[in-house]
Amino acid sequence: MTEFGYFLSCEDFRPAQLLRQAEQAEQAGFRSLWISDHFHPWIGRQGNSPFVWGVIGALSRTSRLPVETAVTCPTVRVHPAVIAQAAATSAVLLEGRFRLGLGSGEALNEHILGGSWPAADVRLEMLEEAVAVIRLLLTGEEVSHRGRHYTVENARLYTLPEIPPPIDISAFGPEATALAARIGDGLITMAPDAGAVRRFRGTDGSRPAYGGLKVCWGRDRAEAVRTAHRLWPSMRLPGELQQVLPTPTHFEQAAELVTEDMVAGAVPCGPDPEEHARHLQAYVDAGFDRVHVSQIGSEQQGFFDFYRDSVLPLVTRDSRDVPDARVTR
Repeated sequence: MTEFGYFLSCEDFRPAQLLRQAEQAEQAGFRSLWISDHFHPWIGRQGNSPFVWGVIGALSRTSRLPVETAVTCPTVRVHPAVIAQAAATSAVLLEGRFRLGLGSGEALNEHILGGSWPAADVRLEMLEEAVAVIRLLLTGEEVSHRGRHYTVENARLYTLPEIPPPIDISAFGPEATALAARIGDGLITMAPDAGAVRRFRGTDGSRPAYGGLKVCWGRDRAEAVRTAHRLWPSMRLPGELQQVLPTPTHFEQAAELVTEDMVAGAVPCGPDPEEHARHLQAYVDAGFDRVHVSQIGSEQQGFFDFYRDSVLPLVTRDSRDVPDARVTR
């Protein structure tokens, strides 16, 4: 059966609020946590962007749920050797309940040190080398590496978990999915794309696929649509804009092209459990192992009550009738 987790949005909330949401998610029946890793929010109205590794350290003491970064970019802003150390420490603190989600990143977060932002094919090449470096360091051996993009000299991690954390790869599009299939322990994506899941798994049906979904619960659907449009219009920007725009101001300018109707058609909004369940069921039908849901806006307790009482029971009941919803591990 597909499991459901909660997606902690660092762009929208301060650290203490995120820790409280993790507790609320566990109480509401969610089984795991995703947490975003950004230097900037997408737009200024979101208003936050704490350092993810500090929040994960606090989560290790306030939540019993598994935690995964969704996703960290280990290529430009932070060297992969440093990400390896952060991931190893997180896995120790969480006692094996940590997965490392990695992706090729966005200029919004990665250009801040003044370097150029590479083309898409170069970003994927950098990600592949970065993952190789991280996996080497997680063995606990001393590593020296001189590759096309990264140099590591006499590096060794001394604080290590008993088992290295799995590394899942975020993919949008066929090239990234092919890379995820080659180097990833699992797939991360934000659309219920059954074809991407099949391409990722290939002949290995045991590798998990994890999806994410933004929602906006509220008692009034029209008001919920306005909230989603005000805070997350960037979700509906086309093509590579999300990867190449450099600042929240640029995203705000581009988002002027996004209408409320465009958001309403993509984001389940309001108080109808059937609407929310339909969107979740699309991931179940596509064969995802886990779906992480993120509530847009300040109505957090109402959302958790709504999902606990009305949505999760509906979807978990329906998913038992889907023969391919659960993948044998």
